[in-house]
Amino acid sequence: MKINRLKVILAEKEKTNKWLAEKLGKSEVTVSRWVRNENQPSMETLLVISKLLDIDIKELLNSSK
Repeated sequence: MKINRLKVILAEKEKTNKWLAEKLGKSEVTVSRWVRNENQPSMETLLVISKLLDIDIKELLNSSK
């Protein structure tokens, strides 16, 4: 499960890593690691991210776009 779409989706939604970190109660470093594919959030966190960004979770998981 790669989250390489997260950076693109954040940009499309005009949101920052800082915004997402604040909404999730996580550090900016953690979110930055997700954006760079150095780490991956849990499935539970992915569900929260998809709700915050008003997207289907499949958009976060689909790397073919």
